[in-house]
Amino acid sequence: MSPPGVKQAAYGETRTASIKKKLMKNKFIVEAATPANAVQPSSAKAVIVRHNANRKLPTQRVLDLLKTHLPRQYELVEVVGKWVWLDISPARKPGLSKLLWRLGFHWNQRRGVWQHPCGRFDPFGAHPTDPRTKYRSYFPADVKPA
Repeated sequence: MSPPGVKQAAYGETRTASIKKKLMKNKFIVEAATPANAVQPSSAKAVIVRHNANRKLPTQRVLDLLKTHLPRQYELVEVVGKWVWLDISPARKPGLSKLLWRLGFHWNQRRGVWQHPCGRFDPFGAHPTDPRTKYRSYFPADVKPA
């Protein structure tokens, strides 16, 4: 006789036992379906480490990287305070999204721009409605060298 609250299946299995069996079966199918060229955890970890390290780069270094690697997108770059903003939709350019993320950028859904903190980020700090009202902002492509 089974304890109260546990329903017995027709073949003597409890409901939880059959669920566990189905989960194990699905796990083996998923593991078998994983392609051989899938990203290995160690390489994914290296990409994340590089992303976090690049987030600490100074503003001028980020601008130099963008100017050399993405000259067309450099025309759209805006510097707000110490941060670098890039107004390019990730849906329009998915390959560009991966490159920007590796350079240390992140997508800000609320503002609709790619942002790079340039070593100045405070996840628990105040978030004004528009930082351009508080900080100086300019487009480096428009600035003429002296």
